[in-house]
Amino acid sequence: MRLTSFELDGRSIYGLDAENDIVLPPNQFLAQYPDLVSVLRADALSELEQQAGQSGTRVAKSNVRLLPVIPSPGKLICVGLNYKTHVAETKRGDSEHPSLFLRFNDSLAAHGDEVLRPSFSERFDWEGELAFVIGKGGRHIAKDRAFDHIAGYACFNDVSVRDWQRHTHQFTPGKNFPGTAPFGPHLATCDEVPDVTNLQLETRVNGQVMQKARLSDLIFDIPTIVAYVSRFTPLSPGDVIATGTPGGVGDRREPPLYMKEGDTVEVEITGLGVLRNRIGTDRSAT
Repeated sequence: MRLTSFELDGRSIYGLDAENDIVLPPNQFLAQYPDLVSVLRADALSELEQQAGQSGTRVAKSNVRLLPVIPSPGKLICVGLNYKTHVAETKRGDSEHPSLFLRFNDSLAAHGDEVLRPSFSERFDWEGELAFVIGKGGRHIAKDRAFDHIAGYACFNDVSVRDWQRHTHQFTPGKNFPGTAPFGPHLATCDEVPDVTNLQLETRVNGQVMQKARLSDLIFDIPTIVAYVSRFTPLSPGDVIATGTPGGVGDRREPPLYMKEGDTVEVEITGLGVLRNRIGTDRSAT
C-alpha cells in the first residue's frame, strides 16, 4: 500500500496512491481518523486499505496539492554521516554511535514543491536519503524487533544551507530553513518493501547522477538506529527518522557544486518512487 497526504479544497487529508489518482477512504473513516498519524496510532492501516478498496472515492492527482507524507511528525530525527563514502568525503573520523540532529516540521516540503534557497547563501546542497515512519511506538526497542515498529518508507532530501550549517559545530541552522526537506511522494508500507537493504538510492540534479548507493551500505542500519534512538526518547506513531546521505554531495566536490534557481533535484529509491523538486530563491530577506 502506498499512502499520500494532500490538500483538497483547503482540507488536509490522505489516501491511497493509485498512479494518476488518489483513493480517499470513506468520509466516516476520515472523520474518525483525520490524518495518517491517527491511523497509525489506532493500528488501522489494514482497515484503511479495506475501506478505501470497498467504498473509496477517486480524485485526480492533478486536482490536489501534495503534502509531505507526514506533514507534522511528533519527532523529525535525522542521522548524519551514515555512509562511509560520505564520512570519507567530509574527512571525519568514524563514530561509535549514530550522529543525530533534529529538523523542525516547517522545514518539510512535498513532492513538487519549489524549494527555496535563501538569497544570502550560495551554498545550497542536496542530500538524498531514505526516511522511515514509526508505526508502533515504544521505548528501549530491541534491534530484532525494530522492523515491527516501522510503518513504511519514503524518499527524503535533507537539503542543506552549508554556510549556516557550519557557523558552529551544531548543524541546526543550516538544516532548518523553511521548506528545505522534501519528503515523499508517498509512503510505501512495509509489505511493499520486503528487504529494505536491497533498495538503491540515486540523487540527480538536472538529470545528472550525483549520488548512488545501496541501503545495505548504511554504517548504522535501521535496527541499530531504532534501538539507539528509542533508548533516549520514546518513539511514537508518525515519528520520522531520515537515515543519512551517501557520498556525492555538492559541497565536497572539487570544485564545489551547489543548486541554483531553476535546477531540478530528484531523489529516487527503488520501489519508492521519485521525489522531484524545482529550486527557487527566497528573496524575503531585506
